[in-house]
Amino acid sequence: MSDAFTSRILQLSTGTSERVVDLTRECETFLREVASGRDGLLNIFVPHATAGVAVIETGAGSDDDLLAALHTLLPADDRWQHAHGSPGHGRDHVLPALVAPHATLPVIEGSLELGTWQSVCLVDTNVDNPNRQVRLSFLG
Repeated sequence: MSDAFTSRILQLSTGTSERVVDLTRECETFLREVASGRDGLLNIFVPHATAGVAVIETGAGSDDDLLAALHTLLPADDRWQHAHGSPGHGRDHVLPALVAPHATLPVIEGSLELGTWQSVCLVDTNVDNPNRQVRLSFLG
């Protein structure tokens, strides 16, 4: 594809429990289709007020550790002024201040440039909204 900028929206169902969803494979598939061996940047953006994007290790417990750390930092209790939804839902609205709703990563010769154990992940603590969108954008 010769466009300098290409974008795609992923539709995800995260269910009704807190989740860290590995998006690395979807990012790599997108880049194979649009980057054509070029260098550039991949931007991952979550257009939600209660979710974020993290670059972390997955599968060795780090994703569960992240959720546990978020429970310590952002307890699901009644302290939050934003009080609609499930108990403690106000914490979900604070999450993007700690886990940004975006990440921009280098693409080298059409491939995502990640460290050995790094994965691109959606972090979703909002059990009230099981449907998420993630926008992938490549700038070559």
